[in-house]
Amino acid sequence: MSERGNDFVVVANRLPVDLETRPDGSHTWTPSPGGLVTALSPVLESHQGCWVGWPGVADAAPEPFRTDAGVLLHPVKLTESDFEGFYEGFSNATLWPLYHDLIVTPTYDRDWWHAYREVNLRFADEVAEVAAEGATVWVQDYQLQLLPGILRQKRPDLTIGFFLHIPFPSADLFRQLPWREELVRGLLGADLIGFHLEANARNFLELARRQGLDVQGEASTREVTAHIRLPQGRTIGVGAFPISIAAKDFAAFTGEEKGDVAKLREELGSPQRIILGVDRLDYTKGILQRLTAFEELLDTGALDPEEVTLVQLATPSRERLDHYKATRSKVEEAVGRINGRFARVGHPVVHYQHRGVAKSLLRCYYRMADVMLVTPFKDGMNLVAKEYVACHDDGSGALVLSEFAGAADELSQAYLCNPFDIESVKAALLNALKALDDAPSTMTQRMLTMHQQVTEHDVQLWSQSFLGCLRQAEEQGAGA
Repeated sequence: MSERGNDFVVVANRLPVDLETRPDGSHTWTPSPGGLVTALSPVLESHQGCWVGWPGVADAAPEPFRTDAGVLLHPVKLTESDFEGFYEGFSNATLWPLYHDLIVTPTYDRDWWHAYREVNLRFADEVAEVAAEGATVWVQDYQLQLLPGILRQKRPDLTIGFFLHIPFPSADLFRQLPWREELVRGLLGADLIGFHLEANARNFLELARRQGLDVQGEASTREVTAHIRLPQGRTIGVGAFPISIAAKDFAAFTGEEKGDVAKLREELGSPQRIILGVDRLDYTKGILQRLTAFEELLDTGALDPEEVTLVQLATPSRERLDHYKATRSKVEEAVGRINGRFARVGHPVVHYQHRGVAKSLLRCYYRMADVMLVTPFKDGMNLVAKEYVACHDDGSGALVLSEFAGAADELSQAYLCNPFDIESVKAALLNALKALDDAPSTMTQRMLTMHQQVTEHDVQLWSQSFLGCLRQAEEQGAGA
């Protein structure tokens, strides 16, 4: 199945599969749906394409297999040592904090760098094996930034796109990285480099200028008006392509689901107002800050614990890393303290869950919440904000959103706040709650405006606009 015959190849750190255990104790690999899968499935299926990635379990990998829709899933096997150095180390303890503006201090470890480089080489070998002559390859995210350059050397016939799903830092911050030149060379192996926001693209173009490269034009959204011309004659397009969601998957609630929402609200004690947070338990998400803001509003009497409830769903994330352990400890300490101060027996004021939530149940939480609190210190986009809006096609609800989330560029009708400023978070939350009571028609219009934005600019538009620009790059001979 792994013969070189795939005209379209997606490459991501993770393969969209899960290892499931049957009742008899045996194991099987099953496809796992997700946002990126939703975006790329139509084009993968139309091309009978291939997805290359790690299956998520160290020292184990299934044989390549096709999904029911005909997409070839091609695994890359990683050892436990690879996982520690490449993923936990360089990707998430070096690049992640660096790209999120040093919220915590990055660790620059040479052994991690070597692991990162070796894993990128291994991915390149697998892609070169499965890609047809002249195929289009779309590389995803920060774990594989060396891959375009390596592929360009191994397979110059390929058309290569790269998309970064997290922010790209300013040139001054990026230049801290000891291996900055190697990483930029890796990215410049692509024919098209995509970011969420024009600001991220501008940061990369400024970095290219500082490295003496020939940069022409300025970044724009969903079109390519900026190019980097290399001395050897190649031209790389750079643009902004804001990712979104499959909005239709979060709208059109059935009567049964509306009943589930009512039941869920009743289980929470039927408070007058429910505030919701949904995040990976990551130090970039500002969970502790929103809890602090909520606690201070309770403390001053601005919020009544008998009338308002905060629900925080925190999905486990990178639990072996020290900064993540510390974040979880602080968040759970805050939850206990707030409930100890303001709750009564059988009536917690903060409901906290540290495990995953099924998509069907998450839809109910979104629909139930009167106010959605999304307060990251830095976020490439933040799809939770868009999912919440998509669930409120009736115009109900309010969104409090960090101005440092990429989604703030598109969801301008949200109540924007500065998560570094607790007073700003408190003011945005109070203003949203007050407006729901005092100006319901205005709030309805704000939500419907955001709902239209999310519906019209969905995940299909994201993938189509990027791939359309990549095809233009191919037609213009950028990969020659």
